[in-house]
Amino acid sequence: MISVPTAIPSPLPTTSQLPVAVTVVPSPSQPGREYLRGATAVVYCEANFGEMDGKTANGLVRHSEKYEILSVIDSTKAGLDTGEVLGEKPNAIPIWKSLAEAITHTEDVPDYFIYGMAPSSGILSTHERTIVLDAIGLGMNIVNGLHEFLNDDPEFAAASAENNVVILDVRRPRDKKDLRMFSGRITEVTCPRIAVLGTDGAIGKRTTATILTQALNDRGLKAVMIGTGQTGLIQGARYGIALDAIPSQFCSGEMEATVLEAFRTESPDVIIVEGQGALSHPAYLTSTFILRGSRPDGVVLQHAPGRVNLGDFDEIPMPSPASEINLIETFADTKVVGLTINHENMTDTDVSVAITDYERDLGIPVTDALTRSPDHLAEMILTAFPALKKKQIARSQ
Repeated sequence: MISVPTAIPSPLPTTSQLPVAVTVVPSPSQPGREYLRGATAVVYCEANFGEMDGKTANGLVRHSEKYEILSVIDSTKAGLDTGEVLGEKPNAIPIWKSLAEAITHTEDVPDYFIYGMAPSSGILSTHERTIVLDAIGLGMNIVNGLHEFLNDDPEFAAASAENNVVILDVRRPRDKKDLRMFSGRITEVTCPRIAVLGTDGAIGKRTTATILTQALNDRGLKAVMIGTGQTGLIQGARYGIALDAIPSQFCSGEMEATVLEAFRTESPDVIIVEGQGALSHPAYLTSTFILRGSRPDGVVLQHAPGRVNLGDFDEIPMPSPASEINLIETFADTKVVGLTINHENMTDTDVSVAITDYERDLGIPVTDALTRSPDHLAEMILTAFPALKKKQIARSQ
């Protein structure tokens, strides 16, 4: 049994607050990545790993600073490697058919059970409730990114107390008395702010923002990323908020305050803001608050040429990059400085053709953050912001 405190940090614990003793070390199964020693996890993503609604699990196997991901649970893809399912290199993170099978392939019961899906309903099904309760019964702490707060559910609260585990409701916002209104102090942030927006939800904005942040840091610049959704927070974003769980009156203010905190604490050269949904999307409106609250100096737009209709709305066609760019630049005082491709339903040749065509038609640089060199992504920003380019060159000498 894992010894844990009964207090629930809100909305997400710091390293010192985690219910297991942790230290940051290189991951043996994920070269080049780090995780918190002792904070092992399995990710539940039944019938959705590699799909749109599995974006939390997809993101965690690509990048996790907070947990070492041991495996993913998805009976429809059991026996496969998660990296290969995502169309990437094998990463030695397997997929098992059930929680019981996942447990049998670990030396000890993992510390955490992470619910790795983002269904539009935002709540657990009856079957999923049973699985989460089973995990609690095994002594596993729960990471929940849904709009449904499990700590408020009497059955889950009783089970967690009985088994001495914690439930982390990642989307739970601050108390209303602590929420912040927009103040206008975003003008105090003197470094460039780049928002990674998209033409749809679950299109790769967070992944592109993560790769862009790393690429700029690798160039000798200090780049800091602001997470704006549950997956980024679960991955371990140092600065972030689950923006879609905050009352609308406070969204711009919370966005502004988070950017200000990152700027004052880190003194970065550039801040990258993860986007949510799409400005044109009829259901997901968070992009409006990201644009208003962070007031980005530039935008990178993520688009999936192979996606015909909006992900959760088969009757609504995808917007074109040109129309989305026009909307963004009309709505906010900013400039779209580049386009990035989500290559779902595309061959590598398709991607190359799309890059050439969009660069010609839109007059901005275009790349695929996952299948092309991250240098292209970094150069997109350095070209748009010459002062950053000069700073990067000076530091490389």
